[in-house]
Amino acid sequence: MTELRSSTRENKLPLPGSCAGMKLVVISGVSGSGKSTALHVLEDQDYYCIDNLPVGLLPDFAAKMQDLPGGIGKLAAVGIDARNPALDLDSFPEILGALKETGLECEIIFLDADDQILLKRFSETRRKHPLSDGEISLLEAIHHERMLLQPIALRADLNANTTRSNVHQLRDLIRERILGRRDAGMSILFESFGFKHGHPTDADFVFDARVLPNPHWETKLRTLTGKDEPVALFLEGQELVEKFYGQIQTLMEDWIPCFEADNRSYLTVAIGCTGGQHRSVYLTERLGHYFQEHYNNVIIRHRDLS
Repeated sequence: MTELRSSTRENKLPLPGSCAGMKLVVISGVSGSGKSTALHVLEDQDYYCIDNLPVGLLPDFAAKMQDLPGGIGKLAAVGIDARNPALDLDSFPEILGALKETGLECEIIFLDADDQILLKRFSETRRKHPLSDGEISLLEAIHHERMLLQPIALRADLNANTTRSNVHQLRDLIRERILGRRDAGMSILFESFGFKHGHPTDADFVFDARVLPNPHWETKLRTLTGKDEPVALFLEGQELVEKFYGQIQTLMEDWIPCFEADNRSYLTVAIGCTGGQHRSVYLTERLGHYFQEHYNNVIIRHRDLS
């Protein structure tokens, strides 16, 4: 380990031969955000998974995967967390860049959650944070962990905030966005949400639909959602709604090809209204179905729709 880290800092990486045809998924993030759950999902889908791999051993790991018989190592996933030495985490971008030059296809997924949710999860599970001790509080450990993992977070293909996700929803996220991608194209997520429940921090585009006429004030529509036909008919008859929808559609038509050209793997478009029940749901459904006719990897999700 010491020798490997030293050679890394001297730009003499012990790299494997060609890794063409091999896919590696790196799962990282703060403790309590769901890294283990994500790895378990990939393991269930025949990925060869290792948790808490030292960063400096990534080249050796890739080489070993290439040597496994029967193509077992063509799909691999590793969990990397803040238990690595800080110098090794700092070297992650260099190691990743060198591995990609060997033909390795690599995706980085970084998971996070709000501080209060992480504190609650640690309290419920009674787990000890890997960086906390008698002199460092749990909250201080969480903040220190985020800082240490910045070299990975800044290069993530997908940053996902799991604050409002339970275990089952996180599993669905991994299945949809990583395993559900077809033809290696960019995964596009159209997501509705309610501002009163907090806005998503991991979206690339956020649109505020609260300026539109609200079906909530129509007694017959109050208990329905934007997926129901009466609500859709009400909103379709509003000139302001049509203008709002048309401008988002045009904007996405113009910019999605640019994101694809930049080799982005994931794009998230979030549309919010007050409660995440009517306007945002209607617009997300409509936009999602429209772009599903033009792109392979389009997902529709309603974050706050019960």
